[in-house]
Amino acid sequence: MKLGGRMLGVLLCGLGRAGGTRTFSSWPPHSPLTGLLSAAELVGHWTAVFEERGIPEARQSSEYIIAHVLGAKTFQNLRPALRSQPLSPPQLGRIQELSSQRLQRMPVQYILGEWDFRDLTLKMAPPVFIPRPETEELVTWVLEEEARRPHAGNAEGSPLILEVGCGSGAIALSLLSQLPQAPAAAPDSDRPLRCDLSYEDPAALDGGKEGMDVIVHILALAPLLLKDSGSLFLEVDPRHPGLVGSWLQSRPGLGLHLVAVRRDFCGRPRFLHIRRSGPQRGCTVDTSPRLQLAPVPG
Repeated sequence: MKLGGRMLGVLLCGLGRAGGTRTFSSWPPHSPLTGLLSAAELVGHWTAVFEERGIPEARQSSEYIIAHVLGAKTFQNLRPALRSQPLSPPQLGRIQELSSQRLQRMPVQYILGEWDFRDLTLKMAPPVFIPRPETEELVTWVLEEEARRPHAGNAEGSPLILEVGCGSGAIALSLLSQLPQAPAAAPDSDRPLRCDLSYEDPAALDGGKEGMDVIVHILALAPLLLKDSGSLFLEVDPRHPGLVGSWLQSRPGLGLHLVAVRRDFCGRPRFLHIRRSGPQRGCTVDTSPRLQLAPVPG
């Protein structure tokens, strides 16, 4: 069955050391901490432990865990008085428990059980792929393009959204929060895989030797799924825009055209806009000082 749609959002995969007023080096990292310890002191302790064990983003990890136990999203959101007052034994025990999970290199998102994506808070559990900050930019671009479309906002003109390999469903849910009239489907693999040292589904990042395997399957199916002038948005590795452009140019029968490449907030060519038999070809122009369009490879 063909699915007529204007939008096809795809996620291809899609925290210094701080000291305190006490000396923490004598505390065994795995035994419960006791005493009149404040949140600020615990951040210093666990930052030092994480750094010693080679845990990435040591300070941010300790801040997120401690803030979570104290009922806040971030450590910076805690009231100053709450940062300096002693924690209770149950709070200390919970911080110890969660920090022990981080020492096993479990991602902070899984430890907290949730993570924010744009204006949504999503539940997180292994092996669901953790949405990256860059993917928020992809959603922003899709919404910008939809706002430019004639009759945007009209129920009859609402786009049909398909997110392939949805994982947490971050893209589809975020689009639906802004386009509530839009029908949406978000399928994902029903056979998640696990590696001994990896909590996320490795299939979410495995694209073959050049990383193009999943992309090629999506591009081959896109002409069957998109209406005329329907759009496909991809988040890819920075080395892929040129490969995708060449692949499409060598297959004109698909009727797919790379119309724009957009850079992420680090300046890397990350997002692709592909249109089926649309009237526009070539690269669009974006005057945004932060997000610049890379030339379409040709």
